[in-house]
Amino acid sequence: MRDDLIIRREDPGDVVPTEALHDAAFGMAQGRRESLERELLRGLRADGSPIEELTFVAELEGEVVGHVVCSRATIGAADSVGLGPLAVLPAHQRQGIGAALLMSVVASAERLAEPALVLLGDPEYYGFFGFVPAARHGIGSPGPWSEESFQVLTLRAWRPEMAGPFRYAPAFERLG
Repeated sequence: MRDDLIIRREDPGDVVPTEALHDAAFGMAQGRRESLERELLRGLRADGSPIEELTFVAELEGEVVGHVVCSRATIGAADSVGLGPLAVLPAHQRQGIGAALLMSVVASAERLAEPALVLLGDPEYYGFFGFVPAARHGIGSPGPWSEESFQVLTLRAWRPEMAGPFRYAPAFERLG
């Protein structure tokens, strides 16, 4: 990882660069003017769903090159965290920037006594950081995704009795 990388909390001036970053990282499906991730990000922001203490940007020489947003979610009746989207500009991928963002989220979530981080993503990549299929902890998926892709990282505040159905912030449910 680069020693000039800065990981910091997102601020209001990051809205435009982070939206463009998600488009660049994920691309746009045919017939769309923006990526699904950008649409999701806008919805989360419009609803006030992002958790400020768990939403970060990665900056190199004053340019925003990475971003992760976490939003309030639930497992059963308990509060939880939905992690994502997480993106890094294509020219800066495979340099440890995504890992630095993810580790910032994990450390901050531990400090805030969050019980778990839940995401939909590549099992090989996220497995490296300790994420496992959420079903192993009795966490039910809110969608028709493969068991391996719907993952959780349980934190120190996790208790097995917290298991139950997972529900993302409303913006996730509105995606078409």
